[in-house]
Amino acid sequence: MKNIYFFTGFPGFIASSLIRRMAQLDYPAGHIYLLVLPAMRQKAEAEIREICKEAENISEEQFTVIEGDITKEGLSIEDGMRFKLAEEVTHVFHLAAIYDLAVKRDIAWRVNVTGTENVNQWVKTLKALKRYVYFSTAYVSGKREGRIYEHELDMGQTFKNHYEETKFEAEKRVRGIMGDVPVTVIRPGIVKGHSKTGETIKFDGIYFLSNTLTKFKIFPVIPYFGEGTAEGNFVPVDYIFDATLYLAHAHAGTGKTYHLTDPHPYRMRELYKMVMEAYLGRKPHGTIPLSVMERLFSIKAFRKWLNAEREALEYFTCKAEYDCSTAQKDLEGSGISCPDFKETLPAMVRFYEAHKDDRDKQLKIV
Repeated sequence: MKNIYFFTGFPGFIASSLIRRMAQLDYPAGHIYLLVLPAMRQKAEAEIREICKEAENISEEQFTVIEGDITKEGLSIEDGMRFKLAEEVTHVFHLAAIYDLAVKRDIAWRVNVTGTENVNQWVKTLKALKRYVYFSTAYVSGKREGRIYEHELDMGQTFKNHYEETKFEAEKRVRGIMGDVPVTVIRPGIVKGHSKTGETIKFDGIYFLSNTLTKFKIFPVIPYFGEGTAEGNFVPVDYIFDATLYLAHAHAGTGKTYHLTDPHPYRMRELYKMVMEAYLGRKPHGTIPLSVMERLFSIKAFRKWLNAEREALEYFTCKAEYDCSTAQKDLEGSGISCPDFKETLPAMVRFYEAHKDDRDKQLKIV
């Protein structure tokens, strides 16, 4: 029997990419319902057409766009459709969220927390549900350091920004319905481009280094920034999608939380050296204290010059180590594994070099 899917967050990058990958891997989709904000309907329909052009085994007739809003009670879905979904939907992927590190708290709370509460309540009405997949983040750990395990959540931590705080609060609420609903929680590390093509939608995360080196290459000597002893947990987007889809359908995934993080991460100092050598053919010399970089990042003009958010700096210094033993165990035999960062670096550099002047891929620093 084919599954009936429901996605929030379409036509955003994560939802669109997951559906593309699902079609490529030939998961048996009887129908796919997409919850879309009314203002995004035309974009969503155009994205569906593109997906169907790329995948031979899925057609436009298998999609239904539903206008709605997760911040509204009942997701603002009209009654007739809500009753239909309650009888049919087998898999829910809740991907809609505010991912901006610099987001204001009230906006983040409304979408990430209130929105998730509304999705939770709606999911509990579904009679045919096999799995509710919630897309969280490894960084619900906030400012915690040391070894962090997948089963842990509320450890009295504080947070670097409102994004982390609201994703933490949202995950607490999802975990609160695990006794009533078959839930799988996915916690990715910092997402980077495709392991083989290097393709990415935004130059954020690890691309902070590439942006910095683009500006600093005019100097005869480029130093390290700080001691760089923290782990850099950067994970290719294709690994995240393949692992998410597998765990969302595997029986073992019910009631589990998974860190989709690098099981063998490098320290930031090593990553910085690797990226510089691959991108510029140079090696760093000397070290600028991190306190100097923090002062520079307090200057808006400097942030705009580098195309980097001030909030990103903390992710390069927080000494958290993400244990992903549960994910690794449950992925055994699937053929899905996180590639070594070194293996993905050439494709990452090629894509960045080809698209670094694309303003749509650079962050909008305010």
